[in-house]
Amino acid sequence: MIDLRSDTVTKPTPAMIKMMAEAPVGDDVWGDDPTVNQLEAMSAEMMGTQAAIYVASGTQSNLLAIMSHCQRGDEYIVGQDAHTYKYEAGGAAVLGSVQPQPLEMEADGTIALEKVRAAIKPDDFHFAITQLLCLENTTGGKVLPMDYISEAAELAESQELKFHLDGARVFNAAVKLGIDVKEITRYFDSVSVCLSKGLGAPVGSVLCGSQELIKKARRWRKMLGGGMRQAGIIAAGGIYALENNVARLQEDHDNATLLAKGLVEIDEIDVDLNALQTNMVFFFPKDGNGEALGDYLQSKGILIEAGNKIRLVTHMQTSSTDMQTTITEIKNFYASEGRAR
Repeated sequence: MIDLRSDTVTKPTPAMIKMMAEAPVGDDVWGDDPTVNQLEAMSAEMMGTQAAIYVASGTQSNLLAIMSHCQRGDEYIVGQDAHTYKYEAGGAAVLGSVQPQPLEMEADGTIALEKVRAAIKPDDFHFAITQLLCLENTTGGKVLPMDYISEAAELAESQELKFHLDGARVFNAAVKLGIDVKEITRYFDSVSVCLSKGLGAPVGSVLCGSQELIKKARRWRKMLGGGMRQAGIIAAGGIYALENNVARLQEDHDNATLLAKGLVEIDEIDVDLNALQTNMVFFFPKDGNGEALGDYLQSKGILIEAGNKIRLVTHMQTSSTDMQTTITEIKNFYASEGRAR
């Protein structure tokens, strides 16, 4: 199968599996797992923070960040379409009693800073206390401009807000910009990084921040049932990913460009070239019949998440040959549709 649904679908490579199988382990709840400790230290060093904590998922990592920065009844400002708000089952509100204040996002994935400033609540007991600003990088495959991040950090500091980055794909952003990831993360009080998306590990994310923040997060992780025992077996996959799979993200970006260039030749679809920056290609079937396209491609061994707006995501287990095959089959689908009509 050529699976273009997401960069979460990758499977561990033989070299990663070998490292996982040989990983020394201990009880991580006691702090005794050397492989988890190594992953956390490595992650903190790469992000330029004092400490890090290994968790089961990006959703849990973001939740721990919000709950560690905020008290019950506080508020966080977040993009309307951001993962931290839209795709994490309302966890901050349900489990943390932290109110989200979602704001409309701009086409480039930013939140207009004048809107952020206007959304900050006054010091009045009628309102929740605005405590935290959350950004996401990348968002929809788009990279936040560095000037914008700097200005957002200045606004957060001036308003005494904490500043969190959902950096599930922050390494994609760094590779796209050709900079060290610390040049992005240095502006934030906390950063969540996913190891099981483009980096190809089977499980887990890391939350990076100050010693004080991670100490709070460790308590919340335990309360939420996230304390793991001999977790070094899966943490080793994260270490392998950080050591071997960061620079190769450029291949995914190149394959996405190759795919987009082929798709723009197909008259029956509209390709959103403005959204193409990293490893995601978005297009719209003009007839609105994305489901039929999805069924056809699946019959040819290609998996997509079909709909009126289709996202194709490249990753470490897709190749340039796969891109050409996908382009050819989409062309074949519309050619057969034309003949049928």
